[in-house]
Amino acid sequence: MAVHLIAITGGSGSGKTWLARKLKRRLGRRAGLLSLDDFYRDLSALPPRERDRVNFDHPEAIDWDLFRDCLRKIRRGEAVRLPGYDFATHTRTARTRRWVPRPVVVIDGLWLLRHPGIRRLYAHTVFVDCPEELRLARRVARDQTERGRSRASVLRQWRSHVQPMHEAHVAQQAGLAKMVVTPETVTGSLAVLDRRVEQLTRNQKQKRQ
Repeated sequence: MAVHLIAITGGSGSGKTWLARKLKRRLGRRAGLLSLDDFYRDLSALPPRERDRVNFDHPEAIDWDLFRDCLRKIRRGEAVRLPGYDFATHTRTARTRRWVPRPVVVIDGLWLLRHPGIRRLYAHTVFVDCPEELRLARRVARDQTERGRSRASVLRQWRSHVQPMHEAHVAQQAGLAKMVVTPETVTGSLAVLDRRVEQLTRNQKQKRQ
């Protein structure tokens, strides 16, 4: 099976996960969805208090070797076992998820374009460029609603970790992406991405013929 990997990256709260899910839904059963968040490093060897000190907004929080190996197998059309991650304990779960091969794989994550060796695996790359004010507002709303955090704690984390790491490790990926979208263009970009995927799969069929 010829598999096309579509990488969608951007800062926290930029809307990358929303775009990835919308694109997957638009493509239907021929597409699968993968998240870089499932590949955070297992911190079970550390005491709980030390786990909380880890900077999860730094790219080294990801197990890049495992991510690369899984991507290579998925790109070859192989069935693999994907890891699960418990964000409450910052540990790898015992349960894994069986990946069913799909012709198109939509991937979202903060740092998908940082490593050249991994970047070469993608058929198409997208960066979601979103202003800091909007990203912060979304982050505050999400963490208060879904994680029970106070607004003050979210703001402290944003100023100490999230935004500095965005400027150091996320923002420059815009120059590496084949396509950059903004909040104003993100909805319309779905049709463009759909056409791009159609072109990729059509070209593949023509090569086979």
